[in-house]
Amino acid sequence: MVKAVKHYRPPGKKKEGNAAKFVTRSQALKQLQINLPLFRKLCILKGVTPREPKKKFKGTHQTYYHVKDVAFLHHEPLLEIHREIRVHERKIKKAEAKKNLERAKRLREKTPKPKIDRIIRQRYPRFVDALGELDDCLSMVHLFAALPAAESKKIDIECVHKCRRLAHEWQAFISRTHKLRKAFVSVKGIYYQAEVEGQKITWLTPHSLQQVVSDDVDVITMLNFLQLYEPLLGFVNFRLYHSINLKYPPILDPRLEALAADLYALSRYANANVNAIPSVVNSEASQVAESEQGDAKPKRDDIEHEKSELRLAQLQHQLPTNEPGALMQLVEEAASEEEEDQDTRECKNLFKDLKFFLSREVPRESLLFVIPAFGGIVSWEGEGAPFQESDQSITHQIVDRDAQGHKFLSREYVQPQWVFDSVNARIILPTVDYMVGR
Repeated sequence: MVKAVKHYRPPGKKKEGNAAKFVTRSQALKQLQINLPLFRKLCILKGVTPREPKKKFKGTHQTYYHVKDVAFLHHEPLLEIHREIRVHERKIKKAEAKKNLERAKRLREKTPKPKIDRIIRQRYPRFVDALGELDDCLSMVHLFAALPAAESKKIDIECVHKCRRLAHEWQAFISRTHKLRKAFVSVKGIYYQAEVEGQKITWLTPHSLQQVVSDDVDVITMLNFLQLYEPLLGFVNFRLYHSINLKYPPILDPRLEALAADLYALSRYANANVNAIPSVVNSEASQVAESEQGDAKPKRDDIEHEKSELRLAQLQHQLPTNEPGALMQLVEEAASEEEEDQDTRECKNLFKDLKFFLSREVPRESLLFVIPAFGGIVSWEGEGAPFQESDQSITHQIVDRDAQGHKFLSREYVQPQWVFDSVNARIILPTVDYMVGR
């Protein structure tokens, strides 16, 4: 039997097999004529991942990409925009070297910004696709909402503020429509699971402690992911708010916003609109309309002032950045009964007719999200609260320390864990095992 001789391929001839289908990362960089950080960014935004060919023709230490994926990146308009940005940065550097600071400032303001909207439409053609991919997106946005702004880490104040706003809008919708299903407190943070349009969405929010970003964390890669996730969550929130007949973005009560009570402000907005109560919000809307007609200079001053206020609040630790004020009134009859499924009806009525008061030491922002999502009414200690601790109609007070000043006999004193366990069991558990010290 004659053994088949493997034919010799002269140089310059067409490649075959894996060598024709895959390229190494360095070959891809050479083809695209870009540097590694930009290549990584494009791969994150476009969803291109490395592949594992059966035979690694250039050795096992290389990273391989499919030829079609590299061709897909080659025709990407973002590539051209980033080239323009690089040219623009060179001009700024040149102007600064020549001490022409005014030109440098003018150029910096005109820096081209890449638009991610088209990529989101490409990657998520249907709304259900976007909801299915929302887990990592929500975890990342909630993480950045809790991080301190740091110039050395390239985390700016606007980014943190935007993440906080998006996270609060999402939480307000979930609480408003009673879509939350489970909550679990762990060392990492608090896990939540919601069900929106048949999709189970699980995300993690950090505990509201002062976060420290260590040096071994690759913040640049995380910011690249955030560049995709911010507009994605914005689009999802827009669609969800319109599904319950609310305008987006919502107009908040400036006084409550100043008290870091964003979620309470959102709830006030939702009720005023859904239940057609033309109250504070309408006057706010008219004020906003009037202010928009004014000239642009005061607006810029306001933005600068807002930035400095936020920075000051963060420095003084007065503003735990993930701190929602409250979600109370969000839970009043939003969707019509026939639209609600069995789960939603159960969740909506779990804490019905129960009134909660949160003491200072409990994780406020988490309980202000969970309790209204299951039909309860809740207040807290401090400014902007809907009712005080002395209110006789309070049924449960959430506490986490022994020394309580004045004890009311008409209410139960329980630990925060009672709320989470009741939520997961979907029944009101006996409070005996959850008293302070147990």
